[in-house]
Amino acid sequence: MTTTAIIPIKQLENAKQRLGCLLTAEERQLLFTAMVKDVLRVAEACVQIDQIMVVTNDVAVTELALGYGAETHPEPETPGLIEAVTRSGELLAAAQVTTMLFLPGDVPLVTLEEIETVLEGFGRTEVAEFLIVPARDLGGSNCVACSPPDCMKFGFGTDSFRRHLEFARSLDIEPVVLKLPGLGLDIDTPDDLRELIKRFRQDQWGKYEHCHTIGCLIEEGILDKIEMSAE
Repeated sequence: MTTTAIIPIKQLENAKQRLGCLLTAEERQLLFTAMVKDVLRVAEACVQIDQIMVVTNDVAVTELALGYGAETHPEPETPGLIEAVTRSGELLAAAQVTTMLFLPGDVPLVTLEEIETVLEGFGRTEVAEFLIVPARDLGGSNCVACSPPDCMKFGFGTDSFRRHLEFARSLDIEPVVLKLPGLGLDIDTPDDLRELIKRFRQDQWGKYEHCHTIGCLIEEGILDKIEMSAE
């Protein structure tokens, strides 16, 4: 049994444009880079993950991924998240990988314990399995696990959580849903960023001492900037 984590990262430059009303282009790039580091850090630490594959055409992302022991694979000719994950599933199935775990690069509060919970006992039957972790608003799909890797049709985008449930059932797969706080918070909008800061303020610093994203928010003055803008 083998598990490969797939992390599609289009590019670091010009990332997270929906945060443009709060952050400069440089701040957004620094922040997204820190988030990707946090996801790679947790994936690397998980012994249940045998391989990390980052799907990208960005040279900077490739260099970053290599530092965490990840392999890289180019984006498919047709761009987009759906195509990247679908093609990855096909390639992994052909290589007889048991399970594909999709992780986005913008869930900085993901923990090792959450990834272990997702993968615990997964992919151990001879029937197709699909597990999904929704975004906190139950709209997006922030993590999916598939066994075999090519058993699912994907429909990332607006309201993708419910769409993926429908796709799975149409394929005679009963989906498993896990609601996890770290994986559930993807950082796309100013409200997401404020929620991240709120959680940091509510918890003890020790919980985040290894979090690159929190470190970036503090060191670059982004945290103070956002809190002052809310006053």
